Amino acid sequence: MTSPFRTSTLKTLTVPLEADPASGGLPSFLVRDDVLCWTRREAGLVGFGEIARFTATGPERFLEADIWWRHLVLEADSVDAVQCPGTGPVAFGSFAFSKASPHESRLIVPEIVVGLRDGNYWLTQLTFDDGELTEAGALAALDGWLRGGGAGGSPTAVVRPLPLAAGATLHTGSLSEADWMAAVAEGVAEIRTGALEKLVLARDIVATVPAGVNTAEILRQLAVRYRECWTYGVDGLVGSTPEMLIQVEGRTAQARVLAGTLDRRDAEGMDGSPLEFAERVLAGSEKQRHEHDIAIQSLTTQLAPFSEALNAHDEPFILELPNVWHLASDVKAELAEVEGHVPTCLALINALHPTAAVCGTPTTVAGALIRRLEHLDRGPYAGPVGWLDAAGNGEWGIALRGAVIESPQTVRLYAGCGIVEGSAPEAELAETWAKFRPMLESLGISS
Repeated sequence: MTSPFRTSTLKTLTVPLEADPASGGLPSFLVRDDVLCWTRREAGLVGFGEIARFTATGPERFLEADIWWRHLVLEADSVDAVQCPGTGPVAFGSFAFSKASPHESRLIVPEIVVGLRDGNYWLTQLTFDDGELTEAGALAALDGWLRGGGAGGSPTAVVRPLPLAAGATLHTGSLSEADWMAAVAEGVAEIRTGALEKLVLARDIVATVPAGVNTAEILRQLAVRYRECWTYGVDGLVGSTPEMLIQVEGRTAQARVLAGTLDRRDAEGMDGSPLEFAERVLAGSEKQRHEHDIAIQSLTTQLAPFSEALNAHDEPFILELPNVWHLASDVKAELAEVEGHVPTCLALINALHPTAAVCGTPTTVAGALIRRLEHLDRGPYAGPVGWLDAAGNGEWGIALRGAVIESPQTVRLYAGCGIVEGSAPEAELAETWAKFRPMLESLGISS
C-alpha cells in the first residue's frame, strides 16, 4: 500500500463552469495524454494532474482503498456551489482483475476536474496546500493544463476520421490463435464434466505504432464513436466499456449486465433488417440466453444482501454498438443500511467482483481454470474502472474493449469471451476480433 494517510487537510472548491455547449462536450477537453477520463454521451468527468495516489494489491485491495478514501475525505474542507454527483472531492480508479495479480490497483486524486451532467458544466480544484481556493485560481489552473496539452486554453471539438497508422503492426500476445482455441476447447470439456457452467477466457495482442501512441486521440475517438459506452482513461488504461458493474447515486444502485455477443459484420447479406437479424440470432439462441441468464443470476445474487428492493429486466434487450450487438439487462437496487450505513461503491465492488460476465461460475472453479488456461496476467483488464466522490456516489464499469499503453509505441489489447457448453473455438476467436475492433480503429489500425 502506498500514499499513507496525510496530516494535511484536503481542500476542494467546485464552481459552475461556462463552456460552449456546441463544443463537443467532455471529449473536447481530452487534450493531454495523461488525462483522467470517464465519459458517456459527452457527459461525465475529466481530470488533470495528481495530488494523491493510493495503490494496493491482493484480495483486500477494494476495502483498503475504501478505508483510504473515507479517511482522506472525512475532514475535507469542501466548498461546493454545484452539489451533484461528481462534485467536491473525486478520485479516479482502476483495479486489477485478479487478487493474485502483482498489478497495482489504484485511486488517483486529480488537481483539477471538469464535469458535465444534464448540460451543466462545473470545475473542481483540489489541493493539500494552505491558502484560499478561488474561482479565478481554479480557472487559471485549468487554463494551464489545457495550454500544456496544446489546446490553447480553448477546447473545441477535434475528433475526425483517424488516418491509418503508418507502419503499425500487430503481434501475438501470450497465446497464439491456435493455442487459445485449444484453451477454449479444454474449457468446454471442463464444462461438460459438470465442474462449472460458464468460463470467460481472454486473450491479448500487442500493437506497435512507430509514430507514437496518442492517448488523447484514442479517448476522443472512442468517446465519439461509442457514445453508448463509458469511455475511460486511468494511468495508461484506456477503453470504452459497454458494461456497468455498479453505479451508485444516493441509495440507488444500478448495473448493466452483458452476455451474448454478435459481430455486426455477420448481418451482411442476411434477410431482414440488421436489428431483426440480431434479435433472431441472439435472443433466439439457447446458448446466448443461457450465458446471459448466468450473468444476471451472478450479479443479483451478490447484490441482494445489500438491497431492500431489487429489479431486473424479465427479458434482455439488444444493445446496438458500432462493432457488435449484445444481449443486455439493466438491474436497479435500492440499497439497505448495513450497520447504520449505506454500503459504499467500493464495498459493493468488493462483493460483486468478479461477476460471471468476466470470470464464470462457480467463481472459484472458473478463476482457477482461467489461471491455468489463459497464460497471461489480465492486469486491469476486466477489473473495475471508474470514479467515486466523498458523498458515496460513483460509477464503476468493467474495463472491457480496452488496452494498456505499455510504452510510447506499444499497446497491449485484451478481449474475452464467455464459454459455455455450446461454444465453438473458431466462433469464439472471431468474437475476440470483433471486440478488439474499437481499440484497433482508435489506433488507426485496419481490422
